[in-house]
Amino acid sequence: MSFLSTMNIIGSGITAQHLRLDIISENVTNINTTRTEEGGPYRRKVVVFQAQDGRNTFREAMTRAQSRRNGLVRNAGFETTGGVQVVEIGEDTSDFKLRYDPTDPDANEEGYVELPNVDLVKEITDAMAASQAYSANVTAFNVLKSVVSSGLEIGR
Repeated sequence: MSFLSTMNIIGSGITAQHLRLDIISENVTNINTTRTEEGGPYRRKVVVFQAQDGRNTFREAMTRAQSRRNGLVRNAGFETTGGVQVVEIGEDTSDFKLRYDPTDPDANEEGYVELPNVDLVKEITDAMAASQAYSANVTAFNVLKSVVSSGLEIGR
């Protein structure tokens, strides 16, 4: 694996965790939002990740093998990388919280107001996990930078 592939993998992690933190921030910001454009209270959003394994399809492998045979590809085997990608920003389907307040303009006939299904403790926990994952990716990038720098020093 080349260092550029490693940078792409680390970059995908940093990008994914950054988006995760953005969604967590949106959830916390809307913790008391009882009206949305869709109607009803704000519904908590969640980020869905999917691993990119870096494996090629059979067709890609055959094309690369043919190109190698014709002398067109160098560094064969380093064309693809793994990493992570965001495949969906979904909505949490758990029930809304109810609060009795018949004076609220958003109260139903029984006097209950539907509140967002956002739990602050869960959001803070998710934010801490995303922050740690982000930091781990930054650390991996700094290690890669150090390895590349050391490799360049050998060439002097």
